[in-house]
Amino acid sequence: MEQKQTNSGVSTPRPNREGQGGGSTLFDKIWDAHVVQNVEDGPTQLYIDRLYCHEVTSPQAFDGMRARGLKCLRPERIFCMPDHNTPTHDQDKPIEDPVSKKQVDTLAKNTADFGLTHFGMMDKRNGIIHVVGPERGLSLPGMTIVCGDSHTSTHGAMGAVAFGIGTSEVEMVLASQCILQQKPKSMRINVEGHLGWGVTAKDIALYLMSKLTTSGATGYFVEYAGSAVRSLTMEGRLTLCNLSIEMGARGGFIAPDEVTFNYIKGREYAPKGEEWDKAVEYWKTLKSDDDAVYDKELTFQAEDIEPMVTYGTNPGMGMGITESIPALDTIDAAGQASYIKSLNYMGFEPGEKLLGKKIDYVFLGACTNGRIEDFRAFAGLVKGKKKAENVTAWLVPGSWMVDEQIRKEGLDKVLEASGFEIRQPGCSACLAMNDDKIPAGKLSVSTSNRNFEGRQGPGARTILASPLVAAASAVTGVVTDPRTLMK
Repeated sequence: MEQKQTNSGVSTPRPNREGQGGGSTLFDKIWDAHVVQNVEDGPTQLYIDRLYCHEVTSPQAFDGMRARGLKCLRPERIFCMPDHNTPTHDQDKPIEDPVSKKQVDTLAKNTADFGLTHFGMMDKRNGIIHVVGPERGLSLPGMTIVCGDSHTSTHGAMGAVAFGIGTSEVEMVLASQCILQQKPKSMRINVEGHLGWGVTAKDIALYLMSKLTTSGATGYFVEYAGSAVRSLTMEGRLTLCNLSIEMGARGGFIAPDEVTFNYIKGREYAPKGEEWDKAVEYWKTLKSDDDAVYDKELTFQAEDIEPMVTYGTNPGMGMGITESIPALDTIDAAGQASYIKSLNYMGFEPGEKLLGKKIDYVFLGACTNGRIEDFRAFAGLVKGKKKAENVTAWLVPGSWMVDEQIRKEGLDKVLEASGFEIRQPGCSACLAMNDDKIPAGKLSVSTSNRNFEGRQGPGARTILASPLVAAASAVTGVVTDPRTLMK
């Protein structure tokens, strides 16, 4: 049975394959609806509804297309924008860094040559690709979505199967709108109960990583479920799914519900009129069957989670903000050498608390926490307070749409009164591919997704945290539990 496509990019499901016992997981339903063919003793040829391209991982893919004399099969399903290399100031002027300028200019030329939609710098639709996709209604429930970027898992919050791919695979999708993939195993992570005061989706993700480690979900596609997950806003769900890759997962997603539908409705590329009604009718079927069986299932209690911080050099090295760095004898013998190396890089000691540790930088932004809800949380906590003199703060919206909403709500005035300024959209200090680099040796509290050595700049030291922890630390100048400042 052929897969049907509508103008909105919504895929309608193919009936379940015969001979399968028991119910289907949502992952199975979406995956199976997009199978073009199964290669015997090989991968699956999977149809892709949406391809996103940015300037870093696409140039060689376009060069490959040119070398073979190919055109894009379905250009209307491909959206491109620069984000990694874009400066977060003076975007109306030529980019000063020659490498960044070349990459951004090359993307513009490639999109023009191949007739693709391009949201260039200063375009009101530009921003971080994983922020723009959902907010523009480009990422929709039931879709398969890929991008040459590991944090493509973000779009899974929409109820989609979304995952990062390599540059050769980008070329494959440009040419055929399909990709060859081995089907991952399925995992469901349930988070039940009610989140405590000052605990956010970012804290859920950091908590899960601290329990599962950065390899605990390797080989799996994760479905997040449970009452605490259902209670999250759309922005919170995007944050949670964004960090799936940091557990080693191929991707992560959440079944769509009324929160999802309300978020999508009326957005630029969302279905309209009768198409909307048909889409929602289909989207309501996108859930795992009650008798679905997962390859692995885990359950955690929301009440066990407090605001989280990382203390090492991978996102799994996290702890509750009131806790102490684990003692060396609690670490597996095989991992003790790398553990010591990590703490030496960070300048921390086993058994030490991070509360009260002096910081130098605060970064609010990235595809993890650069949305309007994150700016509301940050502004709400710093309102009526002043930025600490020892702290340099970079507040970077994830898109021009977020920037517009910040100003519409007057959050920019609140932040400016507290000594903060808002920069222009981009990936910024999430990674050292643009001007926003943390200097060597400086300690940053960051809302981004990775704390690897040098991730925010050569020699930079990174503590991953939520926007609330970042805000509290920005006004005190030290690592601070936000609950002590929240009204």
